[in-house]
Amino acid sequence: MSGTLFIVSLPIGHPDDLSARARSVLESVALVAAEDTRTSGRFLDTLGLRKTLLSYHDHNEQARSEQLLTRLQQGEDVALVSDAGTPLISDPGYRIVRACHEAGVRVSPVPGASAALAALVASGLPSDRFCFEGFLPARGKARADQVARVAASDCTSILYEAPGRIADLLDRLEQAAGPHREATLCRELTKHFETVRHGTLAALRAFVGADANQQRGEIVLVLAPAASEGPGDEQLLALGRLLLSELPVSRAARLLAAWSGRKRNDCYRLLENAGDGESGN
Repeated sequence: MSGTLFIVSLPIGHPDDLSARARSVLESVALVAAEDTRTSGRFLDTLGLRKTLLSYHDHNEQARSEQLLTRLQQGEDVALVSDAGTPLISDPGYRIVRACHEAGVRVSPVPGASAALAALVASGLPSDRFCFEGFLPARGKARADQVARVAASDCTSILYEAPGRIADLLDRLEQAAGPHREATLCRELTKHFETVRHGTLAALRAFVGADANQQRGEIVLVLAPAASEGPGDEQLLALGRLLLSELPVSRAARLLAAWSGRKRNDCYRLLENAGDGESGN
């Protein structure tokens, strides 16, 4: 009978965020696969746990997945952890999970802390639809292209960023999305120097530029979705014709502008050019 691969979430800063179930699983497994065995080893030491650790990271994921699968098929339970937070979120791990599914080995998540979700719920931005972008490319055209895509997204975007690049990211997003787009900067979540700062991109760029400490540590940026472009001319005309059946052009244009967000003069010209105005000004 094969063992179980437990995907165990660790705290992102505050040690008390480790769940009772996560601790119990870590105590019971035969092996802990860790992104950095030194970091995870120190954390396990704080729990009083002495476990066999096996490194599992981007550079050895393929080979390690085969080793772990063999041990799981031999009946051993294995815990997969990352340095902090939930494994596989901008961290390696999907290969061993996929291999387990293909081999019929049980996979069980042990939920817990996640910097991405912690930032989202603290952001004050829409959370009904969101996209986790992780780390954008560090430089060049690839970075510019991804910034433009994120700026145009119609859902809330969650981005990770390295401390040395957060000022550049805010500057690029301000240029692509405009200075008034809302965002929330979340830094060192659950730690002593935690920052949760909501504002416009222009305000956040100024805030980070004025305080070098805000460019250090673990950073998550949550960006508001792009505003809807609003109704098109055809939809405006349809509503405009209904208004014109009861109102003069000037009054209809004023109401149409208030409803659509368009300029009053633009709505007036749209109705006048349609040739449907039946009343005077």
